Amino acid sequence: MTSILIAIMALVSSWIKGDTMPFLFDTVIPPFSLVDCKSLFLPFSSYCSKKVRDLKVWDLIKLADYLTQRKDIDPKRIGITGESLGGMHAWFAAFVDTRYAVAAPIIGVQGFRWAIDNDKWQARVDSIKAVFEEARIDLGKCAIDKEVVKKVWDRIAPGLASIFDSPYSIPAIAPRPLLLLNGADDPRCPLDGIKTPTKRARKAYAKAHSSNNVKLIVQPGIGHEMTSLMVKEASDWMDRFLKQ
Repeated sequence: MTSILIAIMALVSSWIKGDTMPFLFDTVIPPFSLVDCKSLFLPFSSYCSKKVRDLKVWDLIKLADYLTQRKDIDPKRIGITGESLGGMHAWFAAFVDTRYAVAAPIIGVQGFRWAIDNDKWQARVDSIKAVFEEARIDLGKCAIDKEVVKKVWDRIAPGLASIFDSPYSIPAIAPRPLLLLNGADDPRCPLDGIKTPTKRARKAYAKAHSSNNVKLIVQPGIGHEMTSLMVKEASDWMDRFLKQ
């Protein structure tokens, strides 16, 4: 059983029971042991309780706990990055935990409310469609529509399409260095959906006298994929601010 299937099962369960928030916030631990976490390349494997975990923002907070306690790590020089869902995790971890001094989410930042309002939610929904289909059936709908999408987000990730959405959470990362990387043709993270958070972020960084600490890089002709250019830019960004 793959971690993707486990995550989908957790999302469907979250919709049905409403007792967890596994899309971004809560750790996902299946109710059965699959593999000893010591076989995974994780610095906090003992914390995994010998179960496969779908790491979320909660785990990244615990990871910051671990890293800042190590004598061989400068607690003021911890950066975070990630791709796609990992980019979302990097975005939210930097938002909620200031111990992440530098952030570079790759193809992860998006406007969830913007997508609902502008009917651009299909590609994101298709990536985890099972939970939306479950919601559609429960809500008595013939097809998934924006009402279904909003209700799912509100249940499995409260605040994702409102107070925690990118127009509010991305500017809150200021003045810590933040690099946003996106494909110009990404259907899951539409470029138009990150214009408002980028604009607000630039205002927040300017107010904090740190305008050079925020940057958006958009690669032409690229959809929802991480490219070698994005990896290089993220690496250079980390070097620029963490090696000072």
